[in-house]
Amino acid sequence: MEKVVLAYSGGLDTSCCIRWIKEKYGLDVICFSAFIGEVPDAKKLNQKALKSGAKKCYVYDLKKELAQEYILPSLFAHARYEGKYMLATSIGRPLIAKKLVEVAHKEGAKYVAHGCTGKGNDQVRIEVGVRTLDPKLKIIAPLKEWEFKSREEEIDYAVKHKIPIDVTKKSPYSIDKNIWGVAIEAGMLEDPWVEPPEDAYVFTKNISKTPDKPKYIEVEFSKGVPVKLNGQALPLVDLIESLNILAGRYGIGRVDMIENRLVGIKSREIYEAPAATVLMAAHEEIESMVFDRDFLHYKRLLSEKYAELVYNGLWFSPLKDALDAFFMHHQARVTGKVRVRLDKGTMAIVGRCAKKSLYKEKLATYSKDDEFDHTAANGFIKLWGLPYEGSR
Repeated sequence: MEKVVLAYSGGLDTSCCIRWIKEKYGLDVICFSAFIGEVPDAKKLNQKALKSGAKKCYVYDLKKELAQEYILPSLFAHARYEGKYMLATSIGRPLIAKKLVEVAHKEGAKYVAHGCTGKGNDQVRIEVGVRTLDPKLKIIAPLKEWEFKSREEEIDYAVKHKIPIDVTKKSPYSIDKNIWGVAIEAGMLEDPWVEPPEDAYVFTKNISKTPDKPKYIEVEFSKGVPVKLNGQALPLVDLIESLNILAGRYGIGRVDMIENRLVGIKSREIYEAPAATVLMAAHEEIESMVFDRDFLHYKRLLSEKYAELVYNGLWFSPLKDALDAFFMHHQARVTGKVRVRLDKGTMAIVGRCAKKSLYKEKLATYSKDDEFDHTAANGFIKLWGLPYEGSR
């Protein structure tokens, strides 16, 4: 019998996909799950896939690869879609697409499948990624074909066929989680006027439940990479996970936004990214000390384009590769420490130092130690404004 490799999360959609694909296409379903932060128990996930009808289930721990090959480039690029979204799900999908292709080759499968909807962004990220890496693979997307019109109908299908699921009609959230952030959708969140209930959040605490006293932390970077938290050297994955707990305890990193999806519709999105919020701000702060004005201003333009490429599923594109090279080229200068205050849902940079800082206190000061040549300003202003004299 022919095989299909399904990107399996263990959630409602992909759990239903296993039986539906077997009935519709007559294929043996091989599940592949990417452990990038959202799977607490690999053994339980494997058992769940088999009980749902899968022939086999691969569960790969990909957190280290996600951190090194996907999170770091996004951090170097200061990538935020529409200035808010840290792209956690967006950077996880190309990694999943890459591994889908690898497992398909290992199993000799001619098909791959995913549980993305026809109006979301993830379908593009998965399918474009797969076709970029192996255009011969055929793609099955049950959610763009099947008869179910709502998650409630899917739940009924799962109950009828004894498919193990964790979601209920009372709590119908769709949650995608990895170490860089959480995306939360569905249910009452689809009404943009409704405040997200506290039970929807995963990483962060409500401000009313955060500590009364602020917390000061230090993040140290070496060549652009976060290497220490509060003076303790940590592997990148451990540092991110520790910071998620620490900053999440203070309610840092919540985003509630109306987002412009690639397919043309607007959607209400809820995100949590405690570690990403802190690390992005801290990394930017080091760069502000070590790079000149033209570099920093031009980088902002490229950062926006980079975020759009990643959000739009073009991780494996030539332009994205070229931008990666640009952002990485000068990271050797990004070495230093940042002190951050966490307090009741807010974070503030309160201190920074860098080995190759361009900041000179004796030039910036207004004290008696001032070494700036104020007389030079007259000539500078004259030349700077010369093209505009009498022009209006």
